[in-house]
Amino acid sequence: MLRGLEKGPELRADRRVLGRIAQLGKSVRDSDAAGDSPIPEAPQIGEPVIPETAGETADEPPKQVKRAQAKEFEELRTQVLACTKCPHLVAFRHSVVFGVGDPAAELMFVGEAPGADEDMQGEPFVGRAGELLTRIIETMGFQRSGVYIANVLKCRPNIPPGTPGNRQPTPAEMETCLPYLRQQIEFIQPKVMVALGGTAMRGLFGKVEPMKDMRGRWHSFGSIPVMATFHPSYLLRNQALSEKRKVWEDMLKVLERLGHPISERQKNYFLTR
Repeated sequence: MLRGLEKGPELRADRRVLGRIAQLGKSVRDSDAAGDSPIPEAPQIGEPVIPETAGETADEPPKQVKRAQAKEFEELRTQVLACTKCPHLVAFRHSVVFGVGDPAAELMFVGEAPGADEDMQGEPFVGRAGELLTRIIETMGFQRSGVYIANVLKCRPNIPPGTPGNRQPTPAEMETCLPYLRQQIEFIQPKVMVALGGTAMRGLFGKVEPMKDMRGRWHSFGSIPVMATFHPSYLLRNQALSEKRKVWEDMLKVLERLGHPISERQKNYFLTR
């Protein structure tokens, strides 16, 4: 029956379209066969991102070692998500906020505890303070997915029903949860860490000094240098350029410690004229 319609323009157009589809399908199959799928599968929230490499070098561990490390990191994540060490937090939380980002990151940010938005979404720093932190990270020249972000406490501190806002974690809560953060740090081995706010500093070091005295100085968590700076929520409450500049000067020190180039534009952010 097709023979009687071979000369029709509609059929010739259809055959051209079918030919293109067939050719595209072959390209996709060839691409898949070569291990280069044109549509990579996106990671889920909180899932460790394993950087892909073009090949192995003498300075780079074999891929199977990386995969084994990733498996260990995922096992830690599974353990933390099932934690019931603090019954009052278990009864209050919606989710456990493990952390997000690249487990091979050279830069790691540590906050205090999840807030309401983080508790609902299961990811740290996703509220207004999180949006500001993301802008800081991007202004430094990183992507949020290229650093690692975690909290000292993995569950939102409980508050009486109907009470607005959040409360700071207690020393006992932080002491209970800190081993999880230590394991994350041990696995990631960042070159530099940034402690966001006084509570993060108390959780990491037990320090109770005023934040204004701790920020802008280097501290050591084992062999890892830690820069203390104000929490992004502080900048939301205090919009003064002088305070923004203080945090930015801390981030310039971080970039310098990492050996990253700093542009003139970056040097001049928030400088008063």
